[in-house]
Amino acid sequence: MTVSHRKLEPCRLVLATHNKGKLKEIQDLLAPMGFEVISAGGLGLPEPVEDGDTFEANAAIKALAAARAANLPALADDSGFCVKALDGDPGIFSARWAGPEKDFAVAMQSVEDKLQEKGAQTPEQRGGHFVAVLCLAWPDGHTQHYRGEVHGEVVWPPRGLEGFGYDPVFQPEGFDRTFGEMTKEEKKGIGESLSHRARAFDLFKAAISS
Repeated sequence: MTVSHRKLEPCRLVLATHNKGKLKEIQDLLAPMGFEVISAGGLGLPEPVEDGDTFEANAAIKALAAARAANLPALADDSGFCVKALDGDPGIFSARWAGPEKDFAVAMQSVEDKLQEKGAQTPEQRGGHFVAVLCLAWPDGHTQHYRGEVHGEVVWPPRGLEGFGYDPVFQPEGFDRTFGEMTKEEKKGIGESLSHRARAFDLFKAAISS
C-alpha cells in the first residue's frame, strides 16, 4: 500500500493484460472519464512472472512492468477465490487449480473434494469469498491499490452457466442463487456493487475522480 494518494488525470492508460475481452470492458468503463485505454498485449509487451505471495503483490508486478515498459500509467488486476476451511486456498493460485487447460470444472471439484476431506458440510463450515485487487502504477514506481471482496458460501453441485471460474459454486451472502446463476447486470448491483471486481473498480473510479 502507498502512503500518499496521487491523482490520475485523463490520459493514455495501459491495461496490463493480453485479454481482449477485459480490455473492451475497461475501455467502456473509463472512456466516459476521458481515458484512452490500450493493452499491454496490443503494445507487444511480455507478460511478467507473477511470483508474489498476495493479490496486491501480483497486481503490482503486472502494473509496474507495463508502466515502466510503456512509460505510461498502467492498471492491472489480480483476483481469486478463497475458502476459509482450506486456509484461504486456492487464493492467489485460483487459476492454477484449473490446470493448463483452464478447466474450472476440475478446479471446483478439487475445492469440493478438499472440503469433504475436512468434513465441511454446513454453510458455516463452507465460507468463502472472492477477492479482486486493482493496482494503478506509474513509471516512477508509485503504486495505489484498490481491493474489493464479496463473501458467501461454497455450494455443491455447481449451479448456473453465467460468469466464469468458480462462479457456479459461490453463493453470496443474502442471496439464494450463485454467481453462475446471475447476469452481469445483477452482479453490478443496484447502489452498491455486488461483485468483487465491480467493488474494486468503484473504489478506483472514486479515487481517480477525487
